[in-house]
Amino acid sequence: MSNTFPRTKRSVFGYNVEQVEDFLKDARRAYDAADAETPQLVSKEIRHTAFVMQKGGYSPRHVDAAMERLEDAFAQRERDRNAAQLGAEGLLQLARQDAQVILDRLLRPANEKFRRAGSLTTGYSRKEVDAFAQRIVSYFQEGTAVTVDEVRTAVFSPERRGYDETQVDLVLDGVIDVMLAVR
Repeated sequence: MSNTFPRTKRSVFGYNVEQVEDFLKDARRAYDAADAETPQLVSKEIRHTAFVMQKGGYSPRHVDAAMERLEDAFAQRERDRNAAQLGAEGLLQLARQDAQVILDRLLRPANEKFRRAGSLTTGYSRKEVDAFAQRIVSYFQEGTAVTVDEVRTAVFSPERRGYDETQVDLVLDGVIDVMLAVR
């Protein structure tokens, strides 16, 4: 019986214990392979990892917090590797280029920043996404405080014909990548 994280009650859904344990074992192995030229696992993959739900599983809140710390650790290692190859200025230049691509999208007019969901489907609230996009623009242009966790946990209300969720999520992933690259 594994006790890496607190478990939910037997009647409450949590993350599949075996999947979480297997992932952590693989992540530990990948992290310990420090001298490997080609990483077996990268921070972005950690961010996109999902687990099946099971009753009495691991507490999602605790696992999610650990996954965020794990992503940060892998991102730090990636940053160090990239800095060793490109130098600090080269690394910063790459981050600037990525930030500019994101800015170009987020500076589009209100209600036109992303593709719209289909006529019979819902997407993210355009008003909420546009407001959050303005915060990101201020972060990149003026240094306004926005944390990686705020971007990771951004939630938008559903709206008929709202912004395409996949497209918004990909841009937010890009924002996280830039933020982690310059930490």
